Amino acid sequence: MRLPKPRRPLPRAALLAAVAAVAAGSLVLAPTSATADRRPPVREGAAAADSAARAPASAARAALTAPVTGLSASTRGYPRQQVLTPDPVNLADKSIKLGLTPYHAIAPKLNALQRLGDRVSVEVAGRSAGGHRLFLVTVTAPESAARTRAQERMRELIENAPGAAAGDPAVKSGYKTPVFFNSNIHGNEWEGTDAALSVIEHLATDTDAGTKDLLAHSRIYFNITANPDGRIAGTRANANGFDLNRDLVTASQPEARAMRQIAIDKQPAVMLDLHGYVNGTLIEPTTPPHGENYEYDLFLKNTYANALGMEAAVNGLGYTPAADGVEPAQIPFRDQQEGWDDWPPIFTPQYAAFHGTVAAHTVEIPLNVNGTAYDTLPVTELRRRSAINVDVAGAALRATLDFARTHRTSLIADQIEVFRRGATGAAQVPVSAETVPGVPGIGPEDVYTTDFPSAYVIPAGAAQRSGAAAARLVDHLIANDVRVTRAARGFRLAGRSYPKGSFVVDLRQPKRGLANVMLADGRDISDKVSTMYDISGWSLGRLWGATVERVESGGLSALPLRAVDAAPRAGRVAARGDLRLRLGTPQEVAALNSLLKQGVPVRQDGDGGVVVPASARAKAVEAARAYDVSFDAAGAARDVSSGAAARGVPLRRVRVAAAVTPGELFALREMNFDVVPVSTAILDAGFDWSAADVLFVSSGLDHAALTPAARSALDTFLGTHGLVGRGATGAALNAAAGLLDVRPVEGNQDANGVVRVVNSGGSVTAGAPDHSFVYAPVWFTDPGPGVRVEQSYAAGDPLVSGHWRPLADGSGGPTAAGGRASVVSGPRAVLFGTEPLFRDHPKGEFPQVARALLTVSREL
Repeated sequence: MRLPKPRRPLPRAALLAAVAAVAAGSLVLAPTSATADRRPPVREGAAAADSAARAPASAARAALTAPVTGLSASTRGYPRQQVLTPDPVNLADKSIKLGLTPYHAIAPKLNALQRLGDRVSVEVAGRSAGGHRLFLVTVTAPESAARTRAQERMRELIENAPGAAAGDPAVKSGYKTPVFFNSNIHGNEWEGTDAALSVIEHLATDTDAGTKDLLAHSRIYFNITANPDGRIAGTRANANGFDLNRDLVTASQPEARAMRQIAIDKQPAVMLDLHGYVNGTLIEPTTPPHGENYEYDLFLKNTYANALGMEAAVNGLGYTPAADGVEPAQIPFRDQQEGWDDWPPIFTPQYAAFHGTVAAHTVEIPLNVNGTAYDTLPVTELRRRSAINVDVAGAALRATLDFARTHRTSLIADQIEVFRRGATGAAQVPVSAETVPGVPGIGPEDVYTTDFPSAYVIPAGAAQRSGAAAARLVDHLIANDVRVTRAARGFRLAGRSYPKGSFVVDLRQPKRGLANVMLADGRDISDKVSTMYDISGWSLGRLWGATVERVESGGLSALPLRAVDAAPRAGRVAARGDLRLRLGTPQEVAALNSLLKQGVPVRQDGDGGVVVPASARAKAVEAARAYDVSFDAAGAARDVSSGAAARGVPLRRVRVAAAVTPGELFALREMNFDVVPVSTAILDAGFDWSAADVLFVSSGLDHAALTPAARSALDTFLGTHGLVGRGATGAALNAAAGLLDVRPVEGNQDANGVVRVVNSGGSVTAGAPDHSFVYAPVWFTDPGPGVRVEQSYAAGDPLVSGHWRPLADGSGGPTAAGGRASVVSGPRAVLFGTEPLFRDHPKGEFPQVARALLTVSREL
């Protein structure tokens, strides 16, 4: 769920009291209560102070290597039926207690639904991090292979030639409107799955003329459970501890990549993402701020109209506060001022908008059955609530199908218009009472548009900070269906020269909004609203380690550009002599750790890279192929076989004990570190410190809360081993251990975004990007002897994009951080005030943590 804010924001004291009450588990519905558990948003890793991330390494390996399943290549018609192998019965599945469908019962249920006739098809869209199948169900009237090919041609015409599609009578009369229902993305918000199964059964068997008309003119797609790992375990997150409804732009997890592929290949015009629990049922559209890269006039028009239909359907079920504990439905755009925004593209409906979805909603069903309620309420009460929730979710699904059936012509026309504006470079249309008639209350606070540049250039050659980072970024853009071209020879654009091999992203393309939302700096929106629901800045152009240049104007038609479907492989190995590996990307760090695990004698140079001896060339070739990285000639000054070798610092395999968030744990494993998760509870139970070389702490470890024996063992370890700390938790442990003599200062805990930084060129930040990411920023003052400032926030206001306000007393704001140290180091510790591994996203910042771990482990 996402917590709505009241129309008149609560005073801060009242809000804090509510937060404390929720944390204590006191907001639990009585059987007829009118108030559901309205939890505040909880950022990653902060939910339990004594429990850091403990996801299994196998889940990380699965996520890093899982292939993406293409869903549009088949030329088969419909139905596409198959007999699914049942999963083993699991009586520990948390959905059983609620009287809902356990995961192991889904495959047999889908087999039975396929047997009902010729309307239901089932495909496997991928596998979760925990290895469970992701079932995509399609319900439509039967299609011959020829008709399916015709549908695919029309889908491609709508995206690739929207001008032609707008005038094509075959599209208007024959194209089936794609509708997408996403269920159970948060594993402990179960009921959307059961509502979907019920609606599928109805559609499979109903003989009503309206249903036949719907299926003749629509394809309806159901992602039955987007998070089977969480459904089984009763957790919000998947097996890697990731909130999948924050991962759509990063796509670190296989479940998110499957949803991304559904959005690309099925191109839904309408979608719902079913969640819980907000009472009354919350139905988007949202409060401001609204994403500035959407075609928001088209989005709001359709999303609001469908919301009204869902609201009427939900309220029409007849549930009441007095009898059932169910409040009337609410629409944030109409009923609230702020706090439930659609600014970041990380949520599934907001991400879908960039693929042409013109009516997209999060729907929060009303009655809480997870958390404390799940653990304490009688089973009969839990099942009563779940039954109501299934009913409410079903009403939302059915109302949306009615909307799609009755508005199919205008929905497809608006989807075509989204793509036409992008392809032609047409201006966005600001929302107003005139441009979006029928939506009440539109004001200047709802107007968010942007100035799209002509293009972005990702240069090749000396102007590129990292070829490996550039290749990764290009591949990520292409995976998101952003069009990328590459120069066949050098060219000039907007007064600058670029070499052959440079990549160009022309913003005159159907999905310009997605290209821009990923590559642009973003905007500082601190003055727009008092609070944001989640992150407010995310720029891949600034945070993924590649050099990306914005080009405001200039024609591209005469440039020597060719479309690419993948970046060329960047990996290579110099022909002779010792080799240098730059540590500027996660994959370069992963290659280094692979070599260290094989016993290769590697030394760290003074420029943020490592030198590999010529004798290990064969292993370097293997690493270059596996991780797509380059080993350049080291040169005489770095030749390991020369006298200069003594000046290089030998490295060894580093084993990391980590009390960190799930995103940080995953990022460490992505960089191929050996990681042992720890927490206060794990240390109290007795931990063998001989299994670790260094400790990384950002969450879930409280020195003062440890038992005396555990505290003594930790102190003994830190007396001879290094610490890398992040944020307030890492700084607190540093203070308790007496390692670095600095004073940490905590900024506004809700602040987040992209910031400008200044690197000092030390061992941790040499060659690092000049931007970083913060969430609950920290800075350091009063450095004592032996403390080195590795990086500082830029002077003045360092915030580039995001939301960072001072606190009520004027402290904690961005100007207070300006010029202050953001990363500090010493012989035994490195402390970060930034978030270089946040949710596995800021790829260009990862190597700073890697270098910190290598530095403190080598110096002791």
